[in-house]
Amino acid sequence: MDLSGPELRVVGCLVEKQLATPQQYPLTLNALTLACNQTSNRDPVVDFDEATVQQAVTSVKAKGLAAFVHPSHGRSALRFRHTVDEALGIGPKPLALLSVLFLRGPQTPGELRTRTERMVGFADLQEVLAELDALARREEPLVTRLPRVPGQKEDRFAPLWGDRLESPTTPAPAAKPTSPSSPPSDAGGEPSTATAEAFAALRAEVASLRRDLDDLRSQLGA
Repeated sequence: MDLSGPELRVVGCLVEKQLATPQQYPLTLNALTLACNQTSNRDPVVDFDEATVQQAVTSVKAKGLAAFVHPSHGRSALRFRHTVDEALGIGPKPLALLSVLFLRGPQTPGELRTRTERMVGFADLQEVLAELDALARREEPLVTRLPRVPGQKEDRFAPLWGDRLESPTTPAPAAKPTSPSSPPSDAGGEPSTATAEAFAALRAEVASLRRDLDDLRSQLGA
């Protein structure tokens, strides 16, 4: 299944909320947008607007992985639910694993067991591995075991659906350390007048203190 990054996030959120907070499920567009933009249990953290989420869930519906729930029983807003379990014929435990993989990317079995606790309960790591292996052995595999890289103690598993989301923000470059022998520069690369004067006064004070220290050493015979 070829899903875009936003589509993968939408599917992961719908599955997570169904299993973790069934009383709030299905989700309105606003609730689904908030779920996509959560700062906890998400990697990376994103900032989707409702138009992006609406487009993604509509596309996911066309691919047979979501459904629209029209207002009824006093509800006035259109809601959304996933149909991943119906499309794949899988139960809550593999669903929970897929959800966490969709929301956070490659993880170890230990991480997956911990992060699915709100949704399902695994007896031990062997049960987690058994479910992952079953997902990997399907006619159209849903997960894959990643080669262990130097320094890793455990294998990691990654989802095979869709594109990995990238962080929407890029860290600012680290500021260059200021040399103690040269004053800070202004925006144009040249020291400002006030800064240069302050720096010169500071250097003069340090030089004076060094001379006083030398005189004291001479008096003490150091």
